[in-house]
Amino acid sequence: MKISVDDKELFTLSETQKKVIQNDIHEDVFEEDMNRRLQYILTHKYEKCMERLKSEWMTKLKSSGIDSIPLDDDKFAELVFERQEYKSRKQRDQLDSVI
Repeated sequence: MKISVDDKELFTLSETQKKVIQNDIHEDVFEEDMNRRLQYILTHKYEKCMERLKSEWMTKLKSSGIDSIPLDDDKFAELVFERQEYKSRKQRDQLDSVI
């Protein structure tokens, strides 16, 4: 079983690894179950990252005079990303390495 995103292979489960997992998960639902688990992991990561983004930026936006903050998570994130003072993780790490 190969796991890929945007046609880029991330990893492959060997037949032995699949059989080990299928010792606990019925082989008829194996692929569906693996997809569900991967979706859960990525969704959970997104939710936790969104919580941290909101926690950090809600006060910053209010203090900069923004009086209308979107309730929709994607719209909130886009509002933050458009801010001149926003720095991605990579940009923050680069700034930290300079200091």
